[in-house]
Amino acid sequence: MTRAYAKAMILAAGKGTRVQPLTHDMPKPMIPILGKPVMEYLVEHLAAHGIREIMVNVSHLHDQIESYFGDGQRFGVEIGYSFEGELRDGHIVPQPIGSAGGVRKIEDFGGFFDTTTLVLCGDALIDLDFGAVLAEHRERGAEASIVTAEVPWEAVSDYGVVVADAHGRIESFQEKPSRAEARSNWASTGIYVFEPAAVARIPQGRVYDIGGELFPDLVAGGAAFYAQRQRFNWIDIGKVSDYWHVCQRVMQGEVAGMRMPGRQTRVGVWEGLNVRIDAGHHALRGPVYLGSGCHIEAGARISGPTWIGHGCHIEAGAQVERCVLFPYTRVAAGAHFTDAILSGNYCVDRHGEMREVDAGWGDSRERRT
Repeated sequence: MTRAYAKAMILAAGKGTRVQPLTHDMPKPMIPILGKPVMEYLVEHLAAHGIREIMVNVSHLHDQIESYFGDGQRFGVEIGYSFEGELRDGHIVPQPIGSAGGVRKIEDFGGFFDTTTLVLCGDALIDLDFGAVLAEHRERGAEASIVTAEVPWEAVSDYGVVVADAHGRIESFQEKPSRAEARSNWASTGIYVFEPAAVARIPQGRVYDIGGELFPDLVAGGAAFYAQRQRFNWIDIGKVSDYWHVCQRVMQGEVAGMRMPGRQTRVGVWEGLNVRIDAGHHALRGPVYLGSGCHIEAGARISGPTWIGHGCHIEAGAQVERCVLFPYTRVAAGAHFTDAILSGNYCVDRHGEMREVDAGWGDSRERRT
């Protein structure tokens, strides 16, 4: 692991519309993976590389992020926040100003971007060597850099594609091109490195986007603007289907460095504290995690990979297969859920489609204890 000084900014102000309904009642960076918000993994990874000063722009459900991460002390970093919105008729109204607009707002307020700064989207799992990224950025004398990842050609329409020359200098971008139109299969990962000069190009006081506006400006202005091709794991939670697949992968041990929490009480089953299992020994087929205070009634069956958050109640005769249950969800007696994400407020299938409980899926109701 290479260590090099820089600051960091995490982009966390968006509404996460592509992962609704998960983001109806939580901001996207707070979506849990193995019981931890995805942004927490980013903060821990930055801290491990010696990056201690982190600004976060917030807007949608901002209080959840601020109350959870606080000043960053328990993570070994300093965290500051920039709220995007206004006070209207005594109420706080979120009003995001674009990813680049959020960067400029922070700079204009207190001059945070006075050195090389990593700018990261707060919704992906990565094991990137930040020190190596910063070293390559500085060796090239770059004003801005984008960390890219190779994606399958058939998937290019899901990404912003970066077109660079043989030396890595960026020539153009394609936003979610068709397979036939794509000039590259190297996608932007939402991980950038900016020098103060790049931040100074962002206009003041207006909504402005990094990918759609700042980057084309950098190309048009002939800036030293480069794409990096680092070797690392990048797991993007762009859609509900991505989230379901990520949860399946991490529970099967396919993502290095991510281990099931709790204690293993039987083959393939991990538990938090004070779990009550009335079901028989063979009713749970792992990998399964049961959060603290869960109750699994006799006759219920659970097949993994399944994550069951704390305070959940699975009633007699219910069947849960390859699911994610958010905390305090009750699955009614006889209900059957497969390849789903459940909470007290919604039920979606693995593709992100909403499902009614009377459409053969059973019942999922919140139960607070």
